[in-house]
Amino acid sequence: MMRLLAIACAPLLLTGCSTLEALNPFASSGPKMAELRPFTATAEVRTLWQDSVGKSEDYVFTPAIVGSSVYAAARDGSVVRLDDGQQVWRVKTERALSGGVGTDGRTVVVGTAKGDVFALDAADGKPLWQAKVSSEVIAPPAVGPGIVVVRSGDHRLTAFEVVGGKRKWTYQRPGTPLSLRAVASPLVVEKYVFVGFPGGKLIAVNADNGAPLWEGTVALPKGATELERVADVTSVPVIDGRMICAAAFQGRVSCFDLGNGNLMWSRDMSSSAGLSIDSRYVYVVDDKGIVHALDKASGASIWKQDKLFQRKLTAPLARRNLVAVGDVQGVVHFLNREDGAFAARLTTDGSAIQAPLQPFGSGDLVAQTRNGRLLAVEAQ
Repeated sequence: MMRLLAIACAPLLLTGCSTLEALNPFASSGPKMAELRPFTATAEVRTLWQDSVGKSEDYVFTPAIVGSSVYAAARDGSVVRLDDGQQVWRVKTERALSGGVGTDGRTVVVGTAKGDVFALDAADGKPLWQAKVSSEVIAPPAVGPGIVVVRSGDHRLTAFEVVGGKRKWTYQRPGTPLSLRAVASPLVVEKYVFVGFPGGKLIAVNADNGAPLWEGTVALPKGATELERVADVTSVPVIDGRMICAAAFQGRVSCFDLGNGNLMWSRDMSSSAGLSIDSRYVYVVDDKGIVHALDKASGASIWKQDKLFQRKLTAPLARRNLVAVGDVQGVVHFLNREDGAFAARLTTDGSAIQAPLQPFGSGDLVAQTRNGRLLAVEAQ
């Protein structure tokens, strides 16, 4: 049953689904994916550059960006650095990889399904150190000032010194009977490490020693069965000033005070894809593929775009006056920030965009497809 659950819920890598219908990958009934319809474009889109990295297979590989440098990885062990679209180096690790890239522009870190962690020199790709964690690494490691934080599949955080790879601390919470396989990186901000956990919790721990600082309840599990009680935070939280927001599957979108974890507002909404934030709005993709804009101060609904129903969208990304999402057919959709209307559309290689779109430059973005196409896109 657990294997069937994981297959049925790909590519979100769920080990729990909200309906029994979702357990059957061959079911012909149920909601159908929305067809894309023509519209009048109000924004211009162009591809700045593109390259081939390697296929993701059954994993989600998220690229990492520092300045004009893009670092990406693939299932076959390939790790590449591109500067303004030009390949600087390409190496292959000794084992197949299972998660995307973490970097601070000096050290590049990737992981494997057997818990291996490889650190490479960002300048030339040469190996720096290797470490081991307790289980699979499917989330990009987070590289902060002097620290590398790795989230493993058993919901444990392990911190290493960025120079030399010495283990610093480990943090773990009790598990739940069913949970989602989270592919979201921890978030390192100053003295904090933020990460979402099963049971609807957003946790802040001390980056120096792993001690818990505060715990916020994004959502409370509810329901009669273990499937119904899955309420996990699987996407990267987002920060704007003193506000940090997170979303939970079968739960809520909630925003907290970054310093003490006090709840500022919450809104019932199920999301495993994630959210984005700008100066005015919080943008959320729910589990039906509907894109929502919420007022940042109160959580009140501003608009929603439901014409991408069941297209397995990525987390939204707010850039300039647009909001971008990728879908299961490799299409990047650009929505107007103020009303959610379609502004532009870009087709890639036809394979799914599963990893979150990444901000690039002053207003551009980078997408990585399941078949390994890596491209930088400008829209304005």
